[in-house]
Amino acid sequence: MIESVDGAVPDDFIESVERPQHNKNEAIVENKHTTAYPTRTMDPPFSLVERAQEIERAEESIQSHVHGKLDLIVKQIRALKAEARTIMDAARRDLELHQVKCNFEKLVGQPIHLYRRPDYSLYFSLLSPADWKQQPPNEFQGSFQMGIDRSFEALDPLARAFGQSAESDPDSAGDSDAANA
Repeated sequence: MIESVDGAVPDDFIESVERPQHNKNEAIVENKHTTAYPTRTMDPPFSLVERAQEIERAEESIQSHVHGKLDLIVKQIRALKAEARTIMDAARRDLELHQVKCNFEKLVGQPIHLYRRPDYSLYFSLLSPADWKQQPPNEFQGSFQMGIDRSFEALDPLARAFGQSAESDPDSAGDSDAANA
């Protein structure tokens, strides 16, 4: 603050301080850009073009944000669908293996060996191809082990390939079309 020699504030300094341009007893809003309309009677009106541009930028930002979230949900749905397909294929294979002819009790953790007869019927045996000196009487299809949950775990590559066929899933064709869209 500028003071004169006698300690008083000069009159010209007081006149240079900004004073409200109106005589109403209302608060002065410091940041005019945060309001949607003029806050004082002497404020210039907002430009409709500027407001339209601001609304357009907001719409673009919101659309981009929503699009990103929806893309993430689509990816999650596809991953869940693939996981569900894997679970259903394993269940189908396990059910098929439980229906295979077996002349012994299948025990949890015991390796059992799957063979295919010339008439294409399947059967389980406790004898592995090594027990047959690599010349089993029928075509070896793979070795499995039953888990506590009664599902089958493949013990070799042949067993892993068992039950996987070239069947086309109608849902999978739709996924590739949707991914290309």
